[in-house]
Amino acid sequence: MRYWAYLVAKLALAGLFLYRVGRGLPYLLPPPKMRFHTEPIGYDLTYTFLMMAYTLLAAGVIWVVIWDQRYRCRTCLRKLRMPILTGSWTQILFGRPRTEYICPFGHGTLKVDEVQITGHQAPDWQPHEDMWKELVSLDDTKK
Repeated sequence: MRYWAYLVAKLALAGLFLYRVGRGLPYLLPPPKMRFHTEPIGYDLTYTFLMMAYTLLAAGVIWVVIWDQRYRCRTCLRKLRMPILTGSWTQILFGRPRTEYICPFGHGTLKVDEVQITGHQAPDWQPHEDMWKELVSLDDTKK
């Protein structure tokens, strides 16, 4: 639940930022000289290009927010670390290439396929109970 609330909060902040930028754009330009049309887009070239640049900025900001959220831990919201490349590009049928990321606190791993053979596949998040506790117990049994 925290994971989705964090995404909604980031999207809300991005929306507020984009709204403020959008409201400030008309003040950067001189008023358009139009006779028959009330909307300057499509008739005033400067205004049209500025709106196109604003639309590209908005799409880029939303893409960055979603891309950042994708590589965060589902439990503690920290950035996932330690990418490990697994599989092989020469044996795609038996061991497809993928990248595995891990939470630094051991909450889980994220497996992202590098090649999409059968269409888009969502990344595979696998939560761990307490991975570090298990590793410490294995080390204690060796002593």
